[in-house]
Amino acid sequence: MKKTVSQFLLHKEKTVPILSFPSAQLLGISVKGLLASAEMQAKGMFTVYNRCPVGAVLSMMDLSVEAEAFGAQVHISENEVPVVTKGIIDDIEQVPQITVPCIGDGRTQIYADGIRQAKEKITDVPVLCGCIGPYSLAGRLFDMTELMYACFDDEENTLLLLEKVTQFLIAYIKAFKEAGADGVMLAEPAAGLLSPSLASRFSHPFVKRIFEAVGDENFILCYHNCGNAVAAMAEDIAAIPADVFHFGNAVQLHDLLPAFAKDKIVMGNLDPMLFVNGTPADIENEVQRIYDECRNFENFMLSSGCDIPANAKWENLDAYFRKVKELYV
Repeated sequence: MKKTVSQFLLHKEKTVPILSFPSAQLLGISVKGLLASAEMQAKGMFTVYNRCPVGAVLSMMDLSVEAEAFGAQVHISENEVPVVTKGIIDDIEQVPQITVPCIGDGRTQIYADGIRQAKEKITDVPVLCGCIGPYSLAGRLFDMTELMYACFDDEENTLLLLEKVTQFLIAYIKAFKEAGADGVMLAEPAAGLLSPSLASRFSHPFVKRIFEAVGDENFILCYHNCGNAVAAMAEDIAAIPADVFHFGNAVQLHDLLPAFAKDKIVMGNLDPMLFVNGTPADIENEVQRIYDECRNFENFMLSSGCDIPANAKWENLDAYFRKVKELYV
């Protein structure tokens, strides 16, 4: 196990939720303002680091950036996470015409610079960059439903599309790494919509290639999938060369844990919407429930099940950190 990863297990009280956008509230700005510059993103990360007893800090989990770099249309509202509103192709046969963008296109440089500026202030815990996974990006460039049909109807162009997005994602993560990132949280939620056989053909091999291309002894590789089909493909996912596996609340985490080696950390999986709609008591009860179900697995760590929404209540976030500390200290 990598030294940086082993520190997670030594200090489980320093949980690693996917917490980035709620920092806008602490800064007194909109989500749009938070994403507007590298300086504001770095301030957001530093604010979370100062406020919360985290074991790692994550960059903004904006999964629209990569598609936008390819030319997809993105809607950025004042206080919601940006969303892709239109891809770049209408037919899978158009894939050969797609040009792989350069790092610096769209908003990619802002995000890399945000990591660089955050690392200037955060030195005692890892700073992880966030990016989308290959199949999930392919779906945003085309259409999620149509892409699933294309897996059957036009495997050649589907694989070519995945080759192109994989080439870009490798370069993007390397840019983060050069900026000082200590690891990556790669989010591949769309793969959770696939059958195990399709995921083993159109997602897992490309994730493996990305991790093999960017990984080293000090760079943390974290795989996130919040899809509801994860349980059916747990053994295949466990073969991905990640250090940390992060799962959503659509699955029962205690059912997944036996598939993973003891030197692989498995994190999850508190419903992120509970931070918005619940109360501090709800948060504490759910943290306790997940802990009780998974506590016997030494490689288990509590976390949110996915990206915590921008409008999460900070009293609920404080309750989460307080309860985790209570359980482990």
